[in-house]
Amino acid sequence: MKSRDREATRQRLFHAARSLFAEYGYEHVTVRMIAAEADANVALVARYFGSKAELFAEVLAGEPSIRQVFGGDTEGLPRRLAEYAAQRMHAEPDSPILRSLERSAGHPEIQNVVRDRLRNVIIEPLARLLAESGEPDAAMARARLVTSIFLGIGTLRRLVGPEQGTPADVDRLTAVFAAALTP
Repeated sequence: MKSRDREATRQRLFHAARSLFAEYGYEHVTVRMIAAEADANVALVARYFGSKAELFAEVLAGEPSIRQVFGGDTEGLPRRLAEYAAQRMHAEPDSPILRSLERSAGHPEIQNVVRDRLRNVIIEPLARLLAESGEPDAAMARARLVTSIFLGIGTLRRLVGPEQGTPADVDRLTAVFAAALTP
């Protein structure tokens, strides 16, 4: 098989997995379903991705994240975090994969994927940004606190339902994030 054909097959598998994970959630999608959707041999999933969990991790890596909020000055970070959180209070994640992740996060096969995503996309980048003040351990603790606030907002939205964030919510969240980020 030519390398172009291998890459095309790999891409078909990737896109089939993304579509199926988004529609059914991680736990309801099988490797056979992915292969059938991609019109590929089931063994190719393992060859190109290793496992269903590794394929999910690769799909997840391409999804939107909070990283854009970390850009800019550190003084404005609490407000940017608050605005982002207020938006998340009202809206489901833009990405169907991230919605699927919310439903499937506790699945044992992807707990490490979820943990790695939180570390690599939120906690560690935020800790690096905060460590510029010279206290890496304290910066890591503050980054974890901010992450727990975001996770709490997501959990509340799932359990109670979405709520439109108000300017007062943004002001209160700004104060919460400012306190969480203060050394």
